[in-house]
Amino acid sequence: MTTPGSVAPPPFSPVDAALQIKRSLRDLKLTERGNGFELRGKRVVELDIDDNSLQARIARKPALTPEWDRLVLHSTTDQRKFNDEVKKRLARWAETD
Repeated sequence: MTTPGSVAPPPFSPVDAALQIKRSLRDLKLTERGNGFELRGKRVVELDIDDNSLQARIARKPALTPEWDRLVLHSTTDQRKFNDEVKKRLARWAETD
């Protein structure tokens, strides 16, 4: 809901969100391969775009065949939460190495 004089946020674009997320994942030193990103040769993030949302999977921990947590991103808020979650997991994985 917007108040008089405020500007409504632009509508969520899964394509634009995917581009922004890919950029941030590369900045985190993850390697892009197809629709996913790898950490030291192990796939840790996958992205799929559909009409209204961005489907994301994050590995619970790096492994050749990881267990995945699935997220559906419908808004820029979801996008920020996803980026924060990836950063948290990367930090946790770095501590356990």
